[in-house]
Amino acid sequence: MLPAQWWLTFNDPELASLIDRALARNFSLRSVWDRLAQAEAVARKAGAPLWPSVDGAFEARRSRSEVEGRVPKEKVYTTDLSLGAVASYELDLWGRVRSSRDAAALDVLATREQIQAAAITLSAQVAEVWYALVEQRGQVEVLQRQIKVNEDVLEAITARFRSGQSGAADVLRQQQLVESNRGNLVVAEARSTLLEHQLAILLGQPPKTSVASNDSSLSQPEPLPHAGLPAELVRHRPDIRQAYYEVLAADRRVAAAVADRFPRIGLSASVETSGAEWRDLFNNWLGTLAANVVAPLFDGGSRKAEVERTRAVISESLNLYGQTVLNALGEVEDALEQERRQRDLIVSLDKQLELSQRTIERLKDGYLNGAVNYLDFLQALVSQQSLERSQLQARRELLQFRIELCRALGSGWELPRPEPATLSKTEPNETDERIQ
Repeated sequence: MLPAQWWLTFNDPELASLIDRALARNFSLRSVWDRLAQAEAVARKAGAPLWPSVDGAFEARRSRSEVEGRVPKEKVYTTDLSLGAVASYELDLWGRVRSSRDAAALDVLATREQIQAAAITLSAQVAEVWYALVEQRGQVEVLQRQIKVNEDVLEAITARFRSGQSGAADVLRQQQLVESNRGNLVVAEARSTLLEHQLAILLGQPPKTSVASNDSSLSQPEPLPHAGLPAELVRHRPDIRQAYYEVLAADRRVAAAVADRFPRIGLSASVETSGAEWRDLFNNWLGTLAANVVAPLFDGGSRKAEVERTRAVISESLNLYGQTVLNALGEVEDALEQERRQRDLIVSLDKQLELSQRTIERLKDGYLNGAVNYLDFLQALVSQQSLERSQLQARRELLQFRIELCRALGSGWELPRPEPATLSKTEPNETDERIQ
């Protein structure tokens, strides 16, 4: 099986640095962490009714009255103080509150797996963009070298044309080939710039920020790892574990909906004291204890419909779980097959390129000596240069298929929890706020 931090198997320090920075700064991943914080708060809120609820109240009142019949009228002031507490508690006989709490706790577990799945996806995206960028930079170097070769050939053909050994059509065809290379170079440079922007955004940086060096090359991946048994894949994939927790959460919500159709039994207790002075406040206490039963008599079928809805949700969750497992198995098999075929393709391209280079050497000497037609030499030259670019692309695609396999076999790893984003003013008098 692959290690949890699968990108270390590529032996690429630059890639490792980029992924570490993305995991720490990518805004999409940080937003998933925020969803986890929300789910944890909801879980605490769902379990709160298992404990008694206690509310306290204090009231102080000051009143003034005037005594009639006296001149001047006498003003009389009175003070009333009261202090009390009310406690309430629902007996969870049918498990409605516990089921809701358990469902929320399972949502927390599912969200944690969602973070792992998002981290694996992000690391794979960074790797794919990085190697696509390395390939485009290599394409730029190959095209620059090919332009130089074609310009040298153009000079030789032009010299032959001036001496009457070649026709004007040969010069024009070679000029067209040079311009074709220059057009391809423009496209490769544009793609390289766009990939640099995409990589910077994945790392949480503005598009024009320089985030990677220019001295990397496409490496050959290690031999294919053991994919493991299907049971191991089901146990390790975060998205599968997430789907499993969602099934369990849906099941607990069915239990909560069923329990909601039964009566609720509540207990309440209150204590209150009052007095005109602070010293009298604790001399006069009044306490009450009460119990109540609330049973649904008629709700138009609302609770029954909620039970049916939650049962449909669990059916949906089970189907999604099954589809997630099948998709995972398919992704592994597809990635394995693609990599095997791609290795065969690279071997073929290497042989073709070797034969093409030998053909060019023979045809070039024959053309300069007047024994070979220029069109034969041009066709071989175009084929050889196309093979050079195809070989570079094929090596990048091999790395991409390995990345897809690593993503399909990914199991997740321990991630540090980032600090939540906050709003703060840049200056005391400014109304503009920024995300910190």
